[in-house]
Amino acid sequence: MLKIGLTGGIGSGKTTVAMLFEKRGVPIIDADQISHALTEPGMPGLERIVASFGTEVLDTEGRLSRSTMREIIFSSPAQKELLESILHPLVYDSIDKEVCNQNTTYCILSVPLLIETKQCHRVDRVLVVDVPAEIQLARVKARDGLKDEEIERIVSTQAPRETKLAIADDVISNASDISSLDKQVEKLHNFYLEFSDNTGLSN
Repeated sequence: MLKIGLTGGIGSGKTTVAMLFEKRGVPIIDADQISHALTEPGMPGLERIVASFGTEVLDTEGRLSRSTMREIIFSSPAQKELLESILHPLVYDSIDKEVCNQNTTYCILSVPLLIETKQCHRVDRVLVVDVPAEIQLARVKARDGLKDEEIERIVSTQAPRETKLAIADDVISNASDISSLDKQVEKLHNFYLEFSDNTGLSN
């Protein structure tokens, strides 16, 4: 089965693109959703995080305080690496299991940090959702209500736009509207179906 790695920077529109592929019957395996599930109370991800970072990363209900965790990892590269060493193996193990359960021509692996974590070898093609920096900033501000410096801090931890584009096998531009996105997805959907048939990856 053909595996497409869907990635892009914060506010690029990965979720919308994934939704458009899903509308066409393509399975979406979402790393963020898996990560959230693994850090719910009683799950191994949360237990290991608490063992490493202490109970101060929990909120009053015993759930992971994502804002506290975000502050910790943004203030210390070593702490960021520690969190990644805990979560990434669990996330990618879950992704592998979900891929094995699919029985379609191709699937989408939506992984925001696919390039940054050097995991491109897990997919057959890398699909980058690209957006100009000024549009990215405006969308994140409108969606999350973050300040410019907060957004810039997040963007600085992600691979530069030029790096993503250089690695990409396929690119979707999200500088316009949903109609433009849908047309690009339709074109790539047909290409992936044909690509799978021609390479025998669907067997």
